[in-house]
Amino acid sequence: MLNNIVIGIKAYFGAFSLISKLKLWKFFAIPMLISFVTAVIIFGSAYALSDNVGAFISKVWIWDWGKETFSTISNFIGGLIILVIGLILYKHIIMALSAPFMSPVSEKIEAHLTGAPSHSHRNTSFLQQLWRGIRINGRNLIMELLLTIPILLLKFIPVVNIFSTILLFLVQAYYAGFGNMDYTLERHFQYKESVRFVRNHRGLAIGNGIVFILFLLIPLIGVILVLPLSVTAASLKTVEALKLKNHLPNAS
Repeated sequence: MLNNIVIGIKAYFGAFSLISKLKLWKFFAIPMLISFVTAVIIFGSAYALSDNVGAFISKVWIWDWGKETFSTISNFIGGLIILVIGLILYKHIIMALSAPFMSPVSEKIEAHLTGAPSHSHRNTSFLQQLWRGIRINGRNLIMELLLTIPILLLKFIPVVNIFSTILLFLVQAYYAGFGNMDYTLERHFQYKESVRFVRNHRGLAIGNGIVFILFLLIPLIGVILVLPLSVTAASLKTVEALKLKNHLPNAS
């Protein structure tokens, strides 16, 4: 799996040039706007709520001794909880709403790599692609929250909280990569088959998602460029994985 994680990360190195070569930037205009507006709303709300969550957590400590220390820790944990949940919501909202715009990008990349004509696999409409994106990302949102909440509770345990941070990051990365890979998979697989495919190629998903999450740490530019580069990188490696499984023809 480690090798596939590295492969998923390396795919980003050729993403920018491929976007320019295939003239794909025009397809990203609306998704980039969706990403920017969603980021402003969610992370702005998260910043406003972080102190309230910290204050709520601090009420658990009913003793006077150590109350100031616990309050400081609670404010940090509260801010982290809001940030993580905000990131999860942001990620799945933009992926779901951008599905009808990202699927054609993935299709053009697939046509470029395989030599097959565009639309040779397309049998879904704009609304069907949107519904597929909502369904996949809704499922992933629930799964990610179910995994994230217990991991966040580990933050209260010294030493263990170090490893929980790494685990939390990998969970976030996996589901980010999952969403990016599905823009290609939706043309070839039904819902359950796509889930199975990504699970069998979780290394590629994690590798793609690692860079996705790191991009969001870059102020302003990160939320604008994260979708174009991550979707292009995911499409490249997903098409290659499909070809290895004989789901696609080789380039002619």
